[in-house]
Amino acid sequence: MKDKQFFSTLEESVKKSCQIDNELFEKFDVKRGLRNSDGTGVLVGLTNIGEVMGYKKEDGKVVAIPGRLLYRGIDIENITAGFQKDDRHGFDETVYLLLVGHLPNKAELDEFTAHMSALRSLPDHFVKDMILSLKGKDVLNMLARSVLGLYTLDKNPDDIALDNMIRQTLNLIAKFPSIIAYSYQALKHAYQGKTLSIRHPQANLSTAENFLYLIRGDCAAYTKLESDLLDLALVLHAEHGGGNNSTFTMRVTSSTETDIYSAVTSAIGSLKGPLHGGANLKVLEMMEDMKKQVKNWSSEQEVEEYLLKVLNKKANDNSGKIYGIGHPVYTISDPRASLLKEKARELAIEKSRLEEFELYALVERLTPEVFRVFKGEKSTKVVCINVDYYSGFVYSCIGIPKELYTPLFALARVSGWTAHRIEELTFSAKRIIRPAFKYVYGNREYIPIAERLSN
Repeated sequence: MKDKQFFSTLEESVKKSCQIDNELFEKFDVKRGLRNSDGTGVLVGLTNIGEVMGYKKEDGKVVAIPGRLLYRGIDIENITAGFQKDDRHGFDETVYLLLVGHLPNKAELDEFTAHMSALRSLPDHFVKDMILSLKGKDVLNMLARSVLGLYTLDKNPDDIALDNMIRQTLNLIAKFPSIIAYSYQALKHAYQGKTLSIRHPQANLSTAENFLYLIRGDCAAYTKLESDLLDLALVLHAEHGGGNNSTFTMRVTSSTETDIYSAVTSAIGSLKGPLHGGANLKVLEMMEDMKKQVKNWSSEQEVEEYLLKVLNKKANDNSGKIYGIGHPVYTISDPRASLLKEKARELAIEKSRLEEFELYALVERLTPEVFRVFKGEKSTKVVCINVDYYSGFVYSCIGIPKELYTPLFALARVSGWTAHRIEELTFSAKRIIRPAFKYVYGNREYIPIAERLSN
């Protein structure tokens, strides 16, 4: 009881010391969350790697435009259309593009794919000691721990010379699928009472196929469409500019010239936060609640009523949020969501879940107007679905366990993270990232302990 009272008093004091008046942000022109007053991001750096476009500024005002995502100047729609037209997987090609700066020719891609394939396996003792023996209930946490563990296996872990950074980068990208798959197998065995199945990566499989093989087994355990959709999801999540939280974390940490393993682990820690990663799970949970509450899934009226209840904090988790809707940059459309939706319908048909897909599509269509009505006629905010809206549905159709949704994000995004790290540490204007904070707590005199009164 005494201990509880101590912490309660301590908690109140700490809480009081953390309060900052919102008016002070305006007084000192401080950009909360590195956001301008109009919601746009504060410009904090330059990059050659990726560009995210969702608005333009005209006469000082933000004007909504259809979303575009460019990898090294190439539109993501053209990248995906290219490898889909050839009926092949595009993740390796995308990784090459992000790191090297141009698309590989056939010979370069074949050589790169073979090199990455040769790096996929983990040492047996590492799997046993770092993944299987140390139990973990969260795959992302196990991934972070394992990445730090790889530091001990690297003969030159702290060297930031370009050739060494490239070697480390390729090794990490190649090993992420195996670490994540083995971590899930260990979690499933330790906490769900399931059979422990550790399989060796297969040289003849793509990254997406290999991951499905590692978590399922026999190659026949997944369909071509399933592996195609997973490959597409990896490509769409590989990079999203330098301003997203985990990539910015990667650049901030890397600017200190720390080792790649520490920097990547910091990015994983950022992604683990529910405001960054895991939104597709929130969408899935919301849609599960909606399917229970809405009797007629094709009724616009019933769906609109449910969405208004969500916004009024009277449905789902009472947060007032329609998950999967809205984005800090995209306004009219998220190109990743559009590309994923197109193939998701095919998967829904294959899995006999077309009715559920149509419910998703109906919510997507109705939400902008419902949101406008909720906000009021004067509201000018434009909202659209983001990539998380359909990704959870896609993973669910493929049969990927929920414990792997956010780790799959990391599996893809590590290619973008490491590309940004290399850029951060090699450009000519290199400087440690060190922004400023305005101190507003006030000045106080030191009081001898004998003279201090209780607060």
